Amino acid sequence: MKKLIPVYVRVPLIFFAVFAAMEYFIDSGDRPAFIKFPMVSLFLFVFLFLLIAIEITISAIDKITYQLLTEEQRAKLEATSSVGFKDSEWYSKLLKKLTKSEPIENEGQLLLDHDYDGIRELDNNLPPWWVYLFYACIVFAVVYLVRFEIMGADNQEMELTKEMAQAKIEVAEYMKTAPDLMDEKTVTLLTDAAALAEGKTIFTTNCAACHRADAGGQIGPNLTDDHWILGGGIKNVFHTLVNGGRDGKGMIAWKGTLKPKEMQKVASYVLSLRGSNPKDPKAPDGEIWVDAAPAK
Repeated sequence: MKKLIPVYVRVPLIFFAVFAAMEYFIDSGDRPAFIKFPMVSLFLFVFLFLLIAIEITISAIDKITYQLLTEEQRAKLEATSSVGFKDSEWYSKLLKKLTKSEPIENEGQLLLDHDYDGIRELDNNLPPWWVYLFYACIVFAVVYLVRFEIMGADNQEMELTKEMAQAKIEVAEYMKTAPDLMDEKTVTLLTDAAALAEGKTIFTTNCAACHRADAGGQIGPNLTDDHWILGGGIKNVFHTLVNGGRDGKGMIAWKGTLKPKEMQKVASYVLSLRGSNPKDPKAPDGEIWVDAAPAK
């Protein structure tokens, strides 16, 4: 019996549709799902086997059914199966609804008086899809005119400008509560005991070798006085921790070792040691730094 889609097209099409759906919905990272998860490969193999088995079973049923038909029924079935796709009844009805075209035998009733060098004009109706599309364009044009020209709605350029401005506001708000995205512009001074205690632990582990455990200075400068080489205050100290000291000498950049939140705690702890007067401090380095803005 004639099928609309041949079996050699239908089976691969169904199989690869299921295969693509599984690859899309199963989270397997950067590896294909059927490689990362062996059960997926097993399922696909079983599914392909069942698909082929179903096609073989349907083909066998069709052959048995055909053998049980009478000669008259076989002739009728063969006549129906031999009808082409464009000659089928449902296709003809669909085409007539979409075009409203008249049969060629009725063209004599549609002829107009217009005659151009022997070329006669037919008074055929416009296809319904074309007419409805034309009406839809008129409705769209009216809505567009009212919205943008009369009511003054934002055009695409203005919408983009507003969305970009809103995005900047949202990014700024997110940066306030996203420690790992903190920079010297958004960092704030921490004063709570828990944060300073964590900062002290990080300082003792990573910074005491150069600045001493009491931050009085050794290889590195004294961090308890008012003198700063690259500027004091939470923003400058944080910047120095992230990017390191002066080129060719000074402290290394810690951005590859410590997280922004950890550097914020270290910087806040260092600033909390101001005026602690450690024993035998290193001589002042740099210049006296005064914070022009109140600490935040």
